[in-house]
Amino acid sequence: MNPDMENKYLRRIYEHMLEGIIVMKESREIVMINPAAVRMTGWKVGGYVDYCSYCKTRELKEGEPTCYLIANKEVPTFLSEMPTYHGKTIDVEMSTAAIYMNEDTGETEYLLVLRNHELHKRAREAAINKKMIRALIEAKEEEHKRLAHELHDGVGQSLFSVSVALQAIESFVHDNKQLNEYIVEVRKELQKVMDDINSYSHRLRPHSLDQLGLEPTIRHLIELIHKQVPGIDIELTTEGIDRSDPAVEINLYRITQEALHNVIKYAKATKVDINLLRDKTHIYLTIKDNGIGFARDKIQNEGLGLKHMEERVDQLGGTCKILSEIGRGTSIDIVIPRWRPEI
Repeated sequence: MNPDMENKYLRRIYEHMLEGIIVMKESREIVMINPAAVRMTGWKVGGYVDYCSYCKTRELKEGEPTCYLIANKEVPTFLSEMPTYHGKTIDVEMSTAAIYMNEDTGETEYLLVLRNHELHKRAREAAINKKMIRALIEAKEEEHKRLAHELHDGVGQSLFSVSVALQAIESFVHDNKQLNEYIVEVRKELQKVMDDINSYSHRLRPHSLDQLGLEPTIRHLIELIHKQVPGIDIELTTEGIDRSDPAVEINLYRITQEALHNVIKYAKATKVDINLLRDKTHIYLTIKDNGIGFARDKIQNEGLGLKHMEERVDQLGGTCKILSEIGRGTSIDIVIPRWRPEI
């Protein structure tokens, strides 16, 4: 590579890297400092690098330099608090290396690298929070699955047995008109309870999701809504949809379920278009309605349903854009990998 071009690249790297880079004399006078280090410390060329909190308080051996990193040249990194020009301290990860010996003065010049440990700690905390949210979501879905199974195969089957027994009793009392009518009414009430349990079981965890996949389950959800909420047209368009990671399927279903719930409860929409597309690497979900729209900053509790959608998408390593305008409806655009990432 051309030396001038190489120097140009190195200069750009020096100016744009996130780590603070300082070249200082043995006297700690600053010879060079990059923008990241200036932002972290407020120091400038010609100023002096202060000693960190550890170096100020540690016990020194006779003739040992105050700076722990200079005194122990084999230490690759070191964590401490560094005083800044602003009078504050920051948690930093530091490393140093002797890079130049000034033959005229006999003074060694050192490269000091500073990494803002606060940013690292915040990133680590965010990763821990993300794992906790994923664990909570998975535990919730497992509990939903268990309850749905118990309702459908336990309570549902018991009620069906009671219904069959009533039907048998009905055949013996057909001559007693009053008792027969009463049994018919009981059977009707029992059927309503069985239908409700089946509906609750489906809301908790649709059996079709595990057996058939995402597309048939969303279509079934739309059919239920059409029966229960007349006057709203929901159209689903799909392309390339096949089985995916079970966690991806259940989260996309929950997002669709929550979005349609919001449309029915708040949007006053008459038309909803759902587009579900999959290519080799990603799944794309768009839900758009022609409702009254909303201003998100005016929603109480920041719109917990929307927040839960965004959390689910974040767990899947995807992106979620929620766009709404008063009087012009709402659009939710989601893009996620076909297989959820490891955290």
